[in-house]
Amino acid sequence: MKKSKNIGYLFQEGFRGIFLHGFMSFAAVCVTVACLIIIGSFSMILYNLQLLVTELEQQNEVLVYIDETYNTAQAKSVGSQINLIPNVQNAVFKSREEALNDFIAEQGDIDAFGGVISDDLRDRFVVTLVDNAQMEQTVEAIAQIPGVADINDHPEIAQGFTTIQNVLNVAAAAIIIVLLVVSLFIISNTIKLAMYDRRDEIAIMKMVGATNGFIRLPYVVEGFLIGIFSAAVAFFAEWGLYDLVAAKIQQIDSLQLFAVVPFMDVIWPMVATFGITGLLVGVLGSLMSIRKFLDV
Repeated sequence: MKKSKNIGYLFQEGFRGIFLHGFMSFAAVCVTVACLIIIGSFSMILYNLQLLVTELEQQNEVLVYIDETYNTAQAKSVGSQINLIPNVQNAVFKSREEALNDFIAEQGDIDAFGGVISDDLRDRFVVTLVDNAQMEQTVEAIAQIPGVADINDHPEIAQGFTTIQNVLNVAAAAIIIVLLVVSLFIISNTIKLAMYDRRDEIAIMKMVGATNGFIRLPYVVEGFLIGIFSAAVAFFAEWGLYDLVAAKIQQIDSLQLFAVVPFMDVIWPMVATFGITGLLVGVLGSLMSIRKFLDV
């Protein structure tokens, strides 16, 4: 019973502090919501771009040509050895006849291949990799397999994709850190103003023997409430904005290349991200601001 009363007192004091400085609390919520929306939006943009880069990576295929002296059965047996290489995701066999038909279909002009027969080509495997950053090592391993006559790969493209992903990760980390610091600063100053007005009350509580923990907790609860409320507002605002932008993108023909991930596919990670970030920003902001007022 006593514990429930203490919890009730803490939340009562937390709400009291919020409404006591209504304008600053409102400003703290607005700034925190704005920061969380920017963090969430940038995270979703980064996630969609990473999926796009991953999809494009899968199109950066390695063509493995088989020795022309191998018959079809022998050529297919090479594929089992290629698939045993750790970084190989899949190796799809393509016969000489299939390769010729593909060339004709791509050109759209059968006359351009007049006189060309399938025996002029080689059986091949279309190989996709798990990690394109390891393309050179994987190609070297494939080249050691008996029956492999030639390999057509594009390591410069794979390196370009790796560079793009690294740049995106660094940019995302930098922006998120800056926005978190801004949110911490705003909430910290809001709580600091509340405590400045109540510094005499804090001093009296200290003189009558109140512990630092007893004095600190209501302000921590105040920061917690601001952070959680901001996170809830930001989450639903982000959800609406994301769905609106996704719908607009799908209506533009030139942007059909971008397959936007539905928000429902990432809803629980986003709930966790917004909730934890709002909680940490609110609580840490309070703890940062209260320290100097306890030395009275």
